[in-house]
Amino acid sequence: MTAPRIPLTIDNTALVLIDHQVGTIGWAGELAGEDERDQLTMWVRTIVRFAAAVGVPVVLTSSLEDRQQGPLLPDLETLVPAAYAARVRRAGVINAWDDPAFVEAVRATGRENLLVGGLTTEVCLVPPVLSAIEDGFGVAVLLDVSAAGTRTSAANSRDTLRAAGAELLTVVPALTRLLGSWQSEHAAAFFDAMGGEGVFAAFARGNLR
Repeated sequence: MTAPRIPLTIDNTALVLIDHQVGTIGWAGELAGEDERDQLTMWVRTIVRFAAAVGVPVVLTSSLEDRQQGPLLPDLETLVPAAYAARVRRAGVINAWDDPAFVEAVRATGRENLLVGGLTTEVCLVPPVLSAIEDGFGVAVLLDVSAAGTRTSAANSRDTLRAAGAELLTVVPALTRLLGSWQSEHAAAFFDAMGGEGVFAAFARGNLR
């Protein structure tokens, strides 16, 4: 099956981040320790920083912040304070798309395509992506801002997403797709996000997830 190519642009895409919470990241057993957890949060900061700079809407949601999942990553409040304040705090709904407030927030962006990341992949990401596709959205998922409980679950999730018509991406190709050209007025935002969040330095160190 040929993977779809979602026509992502700055003007037709929204960024949706599901359950990037300080406790939930500890459930992502696919990640090999603190360094890989740091890498995941680096990619979250990078994509959010770029989105905020170029006007891509950001929708945030969390689940049961007062329990083991904990609050959203504090960097999100710093980078996108309005989106953080408007986050959809679900009261136990597992598939975020089953929460009418979340769907309303996504639809309110007016964007037809979604870049979606979720912690964890198999629980936070896959169900709402399948639902969004069924509702007619073009969906590309960000695998490096998502991580599964196990490597087996990660592989199964990728197969499920691909079969449903989601495009599988990571942050850097998503950013360059949105940018379109190095001559774009938004090129500086790309380099600011990548450099400011330590991506180039991480590339230089090597051995990334």
